[in-house]
Amino acid sequence: MGNFTHMKSNQTAASSSANFQRVGVVGGGQLAWMMGDAARALGIELVVQTPNATDPAVSVAAGAVLAAVDDVLATAQLAAGCDVITFENEFVDLDGLRPLEEQGVLFQPSLSSLSPLLDKYVQRCYLQGLGLPTPRFWEWDCSADLPPELFKAVAIDFPAISVSDSLQSEEDSDAGSIDFPFVVKVRRHGYDGQGTFIVKDRGSFESIRAKLKGQSLLVEEFVPFDRELAVIAARSANGEIAIYPIVETQQQNQVCHLVIAPADISLEVKTEACAIARTLLNSLQAVGVFGIELFLTADNKLLVNEIAPRTHNSGHFTIDACETSQFEQHLRAVCQLPLGNSALKCAGAVMVNLLGYESAQSDYLAKRKQLAQISGAFVHWYGKKVSRPGRKLGHVTVVFDADLVAQGRSQALAIAQTVEYIWYAS
Repeated sequence: MGNFTHMKSNQTAASSSANFQRVGVVGGGQLAWMMGDAARALGIELVVQTPNATDPAVSVAAGAVLAAVDDVLATAQLAAGCDVITFENEFVDLDGLRPLEEQGVLFQPSLSSLSPLLDKYVQRCYLQGLGLPTPRFWEWDCSADLPPELFKAVAIDFPAISVSDSLQSEEDSDAGSIDFPFVVKVRRHGYDGQGTFIVKDRGSFESIRAKLKGQSLLVEEFVPFDRELAVIAARSANGEIAIYPIVETQQQNQVCHLVIAPADISLEVKTEACAIARTLLNSLQAVGVFGIELFLTADNKLLVNEIAPRTHNSGHFTIDACETSQFEQHLRAVCQLPLGNSALKCAGAVMVNLLGYESAQSDYLAKRKQLAQISGAFVHWYGKKVSRPGRKLGHVTVVFDADLVAQGRSQALAIAQTVEYIWYAS
């Protein structure tokens, strides 16, 4: 069980109609850190459960339980001093937390809402059961005592397949075959591309099989998408839903690189994306903000990629570009407040992640000052002490007017390039 740090007494007495005044957050990274400003504005205190006193959210919290996020005893300690418990990430022990819920601890979203989502294979099955479109997928058990080529099909119209099936010629293929390339994902604890592998040929297949030996995995077809989209949506306990503008996301090395809001998509695609969000959140009886990642194919079809039951990287633009940020919205939902306005308060925005590109100890102050000089830019720095390649150190959101939006997504990409040039310049 973790150590409980002293409680800060400088929390303002800002007026708030929140039914819950003290929120426990399991996790203390940048997502919890970004809840800090929203919590202060609402007159809510945050207490975080996180391993290290140097984790970003500790600096904005009223207190912290210093322990791993899956430490159930620490969560019990956290809950003892809070009105409601919410989550920054999915690295939690649901089975361990259920006795706390049975004892009256309020988790939002509820453990039953999280249960179908934390395992990627189970999540795929759940989405399929709702009739939502997904890539074709299979469960693969690559444990040593099973034939390494065994695939067990999940869909009733997909017969079991083997690697040899995946090598058959196109004219011999059928609904049960899967061709190179295909995608392999670990079922739990994968994020920012970790635990996701694109299998391009038999050699890479054997390498990945050896690396992941003994695990049960999710295998899915590779989708040659036209663009990736994301929907940030919130649902309250009374069923109120707020959906933010659909955004386009771009990934590099399977990590979110930039976000363009709003996405340049047809009304039909927007309508379908919103319908997917509503179906999912209502089915789960979700409370809080969820991130829904989508593939848009060249023929304008949507496929659900993944669901994140929390605030999401693709929603960071909402802090500066929307009437209500995703972080305030999440707190409103879990504290039984009316949901806020999710509309843009500007014509559009682009968000660029500031990813580590070296192993160093630096606050990159000079670069941050230079980024802040970009017209319409808001620089957010997470206060992490150590940089390493690929680590999310901060982000920049640039808001712009209708004239720039009218020039198309190429202008948003040009702004993103300016941010990248400053950040990654040696």
